[in-house]
Amino acid sequence: MKVQPAAFLRTTLPLGLDMLAQYDSGRYHSIWLPDHMVSFWPESIWTPEFTDLATVSPSPHRHLDGMAVAAAAAVLTRTTPIVTTVVDTVRRHPAMLAQSALTLDHLSRGRFVLGLGSGELENTVPYGFDFETPVARFEEAIRVIKMLWESDGPVDFEGRFHRLEHARLDTEPYDGRYPPIWIGAAGPRMLRITGRYADGWWPNGAYTPEDYHQKLTIVREAAERAGRDPAAITPAVTQICLIGDDDEIAEMLKAPLVKAIILLITADDLRRFGYEHPMGPQWRGVQDFDPVQLSRDKIIRFCEQVDTRAITDIFPCGTPKQVAHQVKGFCDAGMRVFKLMEYGSMAGLRFSARSADKVRETEDEILRLVGAEHG
Repeated sequence: MKVQPAAFLRTTLPLGLDMLAQYDSGRYHSIWLPDHMVSFWPESIWTPEFTDLATVSPSPHRHLDGMAVAAAAAVLTRTTPIVTTVVDTVRRHPAMLAQSALTLDHLSRGRFVLGLGSGELENTVPYGFDFETPVARFEEAIRVIKMLWESDGPVDFEGRFHRLEHARLDTEPYDGRYPPIWIGAAGPRMLRITGRYADGWWPNGAYTPEDYHQKLTIVREAAERAGRDPAAITPAVTQICLIGDDDEIAEMLKAPLVKAIILLITADDLRRFGYEHPMGPQWRGVQDFDPVQLSRDKIIRFCEQVDTRAITDIFPCGTPKQVAHQVKGFCDAGMRVFKLMEYGSMAGLRFSARSADKVRETEDEILRLVGAEHG
């Protein structure tokens, strides 16, 4: 399997559907769409006091429904797969996910990939959803989806979270094939679930090629134990990075919205790199992070305490060539599809204006580096 970049279609306003023709050009493995209620950036610092991005967008949380936007992308493209990155199994019932995925696969003529995850605090708890035991709920949801797809006739099921009684989904799959399922996973249990059920995988936190390889090994071993072909699971990654020269990187690291990257990382993971987490030793990253609840004073204290060397130690940072060389390590570890999330764009309008060009240049350099080995 050759190495390819993925395109990223925002599901926030303003909506960039005009980019779909470029994304459907053959350059990209797939087009990835997130599905959120809120973003990762604390609204307490989304003000002109902290960022000029707030002068052009009144909120970082102007999200649209990811599945609905995927439907638009499905009918506006012709050849490139459409992937949700990711839909959680807390807010959406698995029966609805099963039906929606079939619908999107028919709209796209067999190009839809159902990307799933176990959920995040900020998108669930504020809206009254039960976020207890999300991994157990996740595995049961996948079982329900597959039962509804694959059963011939009504389905009865009595689970811990879901109950089906004479439930049926008679819609046939497009061209005789159900949509692939990709899973976002990092913990051992989620990685094993990925091996048992998934057709593709993203790590939710694999910060070194060695860690990526170890997690991918768990996925593949679980696939083997389930009697599945481990090589049929596509290894992917969403790679946060900062792209620029030394002076640009130094300026990016001063920006509060860039420093906020550390909020996504667990205290345990940060400690492995030699740093203590400003949010305390029990911080669980996205499992604890609610950007709406972080007050201005609390986020200011956080920004004052962050050692920005942690960002440059954990994430690829530097010129396109430097970042490409770091990402190549993940290719060598088994990764085959990548999306660069260039967080330097969060340092302000001057940086965001050039971010897409720098990402493309870095993608080209990665493809050049791996072409002879993985082409």
